[in-house]
Order: sequence, then structure tokens, then C-alpha cells
Amino acid sequence: MEDKTKRIVFGGGCFWCTEAVFDLFEGVIRTTSGYAGGNTKNPTYEDICNGDTGHAEVLQIEYEPEKISLEKLLDIFFTMHDPTSLNRQGADTGTQYRSVVLYTNNDQKMIIEEFIKKTRKEYDKPIVTQVEKLTEFFPSEEYHQKYYKRNSGQPYCSIVIGSKIQKVKKKYGLK
Repeated sequence: MEDKTKRIVFGGGCFWCTEAVFDLFEGVIRTTSGYAGGNTKNPTYEDICNGDTGHAEVLQIEYEPEKISLEKLLDIFFTMHDPTSLNRQGADTGTQYRSVVLYTNNDQKMIIEEFIKKTRKEYDKPIVTQVEKLTEFFPSEEYHQKYYKRNSGQPYCSIVIGSKIQKVKKKYGLK
């Protein structure tokens, strides 16, 4: 039987933000916050915060292509973060907060590259989003999973994540 789901990994700053946004969409089956794109095996959050592991805070998304396309996922990703900001999103700075898309196969790579090429004209500055093959994904500690859902009243969640959610909801007509 053919697997009806696919995976893609996005890094666009804090993984709490990314997870909260993608959890809004039908067709997104599972989201897992974690680390990827670096050279340290089994990194911890403390390792990542030092900025010397090479890993980014990322979100692995398992999705159903019949319900949500990779192009739509990319559009959401480019809406919810600034793909022209090198190694930072808002107050979060360092390579661990870089903009990156980690693909799992060459078909995804072609779709991602075409999307970025088509999207460039919408920005005044160059897109700095890295496009890399996913080699390993390391789930983050359990307390990072579904962080916004469990902590939406905290100031960072209500201000930073809340504004990203509202921006995406408005663009996509979500309630």
C-alpha cells in the first residue's frame, strides 16, 4: 500500500511559532518541533542555543498532499516568517533561527526552488532561505512540543506567536 503522507521540514525562527501556525491547517497530520541541518548528534535545546551545532530550530510536518499541497505549505511558510532576514527572526538571532527548507526528495527540491524563484519578485530584499536535503531530524525535548497550545497566555506566545497566527488566519480566511 502506498504511503499517503509526505514530510517536509521548515526552519523559520522559533519552532514554537512555526508549529502554532501549521497546526491550523487541514491536511497537516502531525507537526514535530526539533533540530536539523547541523553536525551534532542528538543535540539538546541548550546545545542549539549556543549556536555552534550548525542545527536550526525546525518543524517537521507530516502532511496529506491530497488535502494540502507542498506549494501551499511553502506559501504559508513564506507568509509566517521573513525569508529575507539572515540568521534572525524578530528578536531571535543566530544561525539556529535561519530560514531553511529541508527537503526529503528531488521532487520536493524542484518544487521548492521553483516556488522561491516565482516568489522573489514579492520582496524588496533577496530571499536568503536555504534549501538543503534533510539528512537527520532530531525531535526536540517534550516540553517544546505543542508549546503554544499549552502556554498561549505567556507574553511571548500571545504577542509574537499570536501576531503570526493572526496574519496567517487573515490571509487564508481561517477563524
